[in-house]
Amino acid sequence: MDLSDITYIKTFIHYFLHFVFPIFIALIFYRKNWKKVYLILLATMLVDLDHLFADPIFDPDRGSIGFHFLHSYYAIVVYFLMLFFKGNIRIIGIGLLLHMLTDFQDFYLWYH
Repeated sequence: MDLSDITYIKTFIHYFLHFVFPIFIALIFYRKNWKKVYLILLATMLVDLDHLFADPIFDPDRGSIGFHFLHSYYAIVVYFLMLFFKGNIRIIGIGLLLHMLTDFQDFYLWYH
């Protein structure tokens, strides 16, 4: 397996975790309102707007976690605390933590 194959797998996993895995979360844990929950989980990707404040906006050799302010460790603690609320706050917390996990694995678990 060469580097281009690994890049394709990495990209596939990244977008799978951002767009497809939230469907499973919505269907398994929120079957009755899965469409609404899926849209909320997708909306949590707006957390990436903090990338617009970085220079350069995208740097393949820079991890998001701990660099961008909405990807900071303090923010991640807040996202974790959101799990202890009910309703949409919990769903948003789940989406944000899934996003952080996706960004973490994308940078730290793959060769870059």
